[in-house]
Amino acid sequence: MAVSMRDLDPAFQGAGQKAGIEIWRIEKLSPVSIPKSSHGKFYTGDSYIILKTSASKSGALRHDIHYWLGEVTSQDEAGAAAIKTVELDAALGGRAVQYREVQGHETEKFLSYFKPCIIPLKGGIASGFKHVEEEEYKTCLYVCQGKHVVHVKEVPFARSSLNHDNIFILDTKSKIFQFNGSNSSIQERAKALEVVQYIKDTYHDGKCEVAAIEDGKLMADAETGEFWVFFGGFAPLPRKTTRDEAKSIDIVATRLYRVQKGQAEPVEIESLTRELLDTNGCYIVDCGIEVFVWMGRNTSLDERKTASGAADELLLGLDRPKCHVVRVIEGFETVMFRSKFDSWPQSTNVAVTEDGRGKVAALLKRQGLNVRGLMKAAPPKEEPQPYIDCTGNLQVWCVNGQQKTLLQASDQSKFYSGDCYIFQYSYPGELKEEHLIGTWFGRQSVEEDRVSAISQADKIIELLKFSATQARIYEGYEPLQFFVIFQSFLVFKGGLSEGYKKHLVEKELADDTYKDDGIALFRVQGTGPDNMQSIQVEPVASSLNSSYCYILHSGSSVFTWTGNLTTSEDQELVERQLDLIKPDMQSKLQKEGAESEQFWETLGGKFEYPSEKIGRDAESDPHLFSCTFLKGRNLTFFFIFIFKNLFTLKIASEFLHSMFLCF
Repeated sequence: MAVSMRDLDPAFQGAGQKAGIEIWRIEKLSPVSIPKSSHGKFYTGDSYIILKTSASKSGALRHDIHYWLGEVTSQDEAGAAAIKTVELDAALGGRAVQYREVQGHETEKFLSYFKPCIIPLKGGIASGFKHVEEEEYKTCLYVCQGKHVVHVKEVPFARSSLNHDNIFILDTKSKIFQFNGSNSSIQERAKALEVVQYIKDTYHDGKCEVAAIEDGKLMADAETGEFWVFFGGFAPLPRKTTRDEAKSIDIVATRLYRVQKGQAEPVEIESLTRELLDTNGCYIVDCGIEVFVWMGRNTSLDERKTASGAADELLLGLDRPKCHVVRVIEGFETVMFRSKFDSWPQSTNVAVTEDGRGKVAALLKRQGLNVRGLMKAAPPKEEPQPYIDCTGNLQVWCVNGQQKTLLQASDQSKFYSGDCYIFQYSYPGELKEEHLIGTWFGRQSVEEDRVSAISQADKIIELLKFSATQARIYEGYEPLQFFVIFQSFLVFKGGLSEGYKKHLVEKELADDTYKDDGIALFRVQGTGPDNMQSIQVEPVASSLNSSYCYILHSGSSVFTWTGNLTTSEDQELVERQLDLIKPDMQSKLQKEGAESEQFWETLGGKFEYPSEKIGRDAESDPHLFSCTFLKGRNLTFFFIFIFKNLFTLKIASEFLHSMFLCF
């Protein structure tokens, strides 16, 4: 797609050249840059464009673009935001994923940019709206929802707004009250407390009191009584919860539309396959809960703008104006988009050119702007390959000598370093159900269990008539696709098998198997919620690393430690992993350099620790071995390929076995 200077709005010149967040507000149907001091302040009557630029260690840049629509923004401003988002993507080379965010229904990805939350303000730049300048402080009631990122919404200041499921914040002139619904979790309460602190610092200059009110607690203390006075006195809330009243979302069949002359024309399909998408066209994939707009590489900028508008019109016609819309470019589709298709090739021969990016960079360079960041072609974000369907069925067995025990679903992703495991993953293929049989060997596992795991995995493959793909995984060398299957992965110290315990006795070693009531330290790692890992390490200060986040628990205390070199994404993973390790306990945040004495005492005192990320051995080239067997005058050759750390190696064990039987 060629891009000319007339297609590039002046407000976007120089955008996306360095890591960070840039925001534009739509004013008179044109984008106007917002200063950093106003980032996170969104008005209900406005529309905004948000660009998140991330830099890899190599310096390459990756972009995500969101456009946020206030609940009372005008239709013209909303349309302008959608169109200008397409222009911004074109200026950045046509590779960014674009997200439509509607107030009150934002994605977690978007909300994670603004810690701890966003609280939309009433008003707007458009005619008929004015940013509200309050002369007298107005009492407001907010509802908070979410464990990892928080949705904050103002609700009517009335008793009927309260319920047992959520957490509410009553913001008054002199005091902020946090009302904790009896059904809310510890994590939700901790997140809401961050919102309370944000309101205190932002709107009260840090000079007001804060009080916590527990749902169901009678007016035994002054603060509880003071809270209920605002609602006309205490009265019990109805037991019916908002979760009971929540409407279920109907699951509808996926529909495909092709955009023709600005209209979404339905395409009759029996199944959704990659072959239906033409590189010269734009398509809308309606999956009910979410909608995707796919833009072919050979489409023009105008065609992409038209497709964006067609998607909005389609949702209005279907009475789903608040539905999430994600726009992707051919060759840079997300895993979520590809998973909606019955079949998707492992690789597509898409000629990705730097023509558009280069032309825009040249035009900007003539104007004296720095274009180094723009010229760096960001590689697509590392994502799992699409040939692993994320909706398959997983079974996991723990090996104990010659026996194997099927694990419950809640324990399928919890492994011990001293044990071996067998997993079977079954998922729909193009013609039939596909099977992946894997063995995972812990670093401390014993030879007896490893041999048994291989033997029992071979039996499963034999029952499947040798049609399955086999993988052998070693702790510390798990590939990305492995984590896609397990989603969240925990590795505990020690082991449960009899062979491992016997080994400890013979070596006169202490049993360091994970115990829930002992001191335990976990290193959290991964690139996102789809491949999170927690690895138990020695509970000493030397196990820390500035490039990682950690979870430390001892008895009734839980700490989360964040290294100075970690990102907000790393810190979000800690919160998610805490739900698995200690779901019912509130953690104490420890930032590197500002730890409490209790934290260091739990680890046995301060010691030096590294700061560089833990590296993995480089992948070696495959090796080809020639084997010669002599039997009388017959000479037979066959070849074996050996790959290090290969995940999807098709095991031809039945062939090799038959060959050996011949001699």
